[in-house]
Amino acid sequence: MQTHRPLSLLMFTALGLQPLAAHADLTVKIGQVSPLTGELSHIGKDDENGVRLAIEDLNSRKMRIGGQSVTFVLDSQDDAADPKTAVTVAQKLIDDGVAGVVGHANSGTSIPASKIYSDAGVPMITESATNPKLTQQGFTNVFRMVANDVRQGNVIGTYMVHDLAAKKVAIVDDRTAYGQGLADEVEKAVKAAGGNVVAREYGTDKTSNWTAILTTIKSRQPDGIVFTGGDTQAAAFVQQAQKLGVKVKFIAGDEACTPQFIKLAGTAMSSDAYCTLAGVPPAKMPQGPAFFKRYEQRFGVPVQLYAPYAYDAVIAMANAMQAAGSTDPKAYLPKLREAKLDGVTGAIQFDDKGDIRNGAITVRQFDQGNWTDRSVIR
Repeated sequence: MQTHRPLSLLMFTALGLQPLAAHADLTVKIGQVSPLTGELSHIGKDDENGVRLAIEDLNSRKMRIGGQSVTFVLDSQDDAADPKTAVTVAQKLIDDGVAGVVGHANSGTSIPASKIYSDAGVPMITESATNPKLTQQGFTNVFRMVANDVRQGNVIGTYMVHDLAAKKVAIVDDRTAYGQGLADEVEKAVKAAGGNVVAREYGTDKTSNWTAILTTIKSRQPDGIVFTGGDTQAAAFVQQAQKLGVKVKFIAGDEACTPQFIKLAGTAMSSDAYCTLAGVPPAKMPQGPAFFKRYEQRFGVPVQLYAPYAYDAVIAMANAMQAAGSTDPKAYLPKLREAKLDGVTGAIQFDDKGDIRNGAITVRQFDQGNWTDRSVIR
């Protein structure tokens, strides 16, 4: 009889522990990567705040996944908009054991980092990286919350030629994966719309003096200029254009479609300035006005760009985890690919490549000190 006691005790103990294990608290790390330092830090912080707000909301709901009470925590990393740093911090997040990643914010960082997440089988949802190459790599774990640059470039080029009647167009990019990729699509669209690209110039994402490029452009006598780069560079560009007397229609891509651009450009802004946003304006988001108000109350600053999309990315992951009954990336990834939910930004559903379905582009115009929405194009 003595030989059976330990076995009986072991079975009793194991059975007795099962209910406790099933109801134990579970901590789930959500990674976030964006440029938290440097000239794009205001955009990166905006994204981080979106993720943080989503995590706070999820924790207030006291979610249960697979019978366990779940607490979400933020693991935020700074890639400084640098591709090499992006790869390093991507590996750090994998080593930290994150269940999913929101980011990266830039195309130039998202593309190299995506392989790290793919190799680890961890879902990655970018809130704002728009280069089409990101979702053309064949990775099953990569998703995008906004329309890509094929769509954005087509809208910019067509709008410039057809709506603004600018037949001769100059295009300037910052030579990043984002800037150059978007400029390539703009060039195709301008030509397809019957326009003529009279100059194709570029600087870098650190360029502050655009005078030589603007002098060349002025000599080509364009009707319009498209600038695909960050808001800091765009502001310097329009200021220097004003000094040189270059007065044309101007459209910037989404990285410059920020309040910061207006603030930095100052008196160089005019009603001839437009920008595009890869997404819909707050008024067109089902929960937009309430979100923007709540965001500003929580963080003390207005939304810059893509915080609502970063927020929805977290919610999409959490919903997929709940549907799978697991926080294991490999278990919930199939549910994420099948996602159908209504978020702050609207309906969220991904195509077979991971791109958002029915992505919109908003065209904005500078008017009385702010960006005013002119068209939402799907």
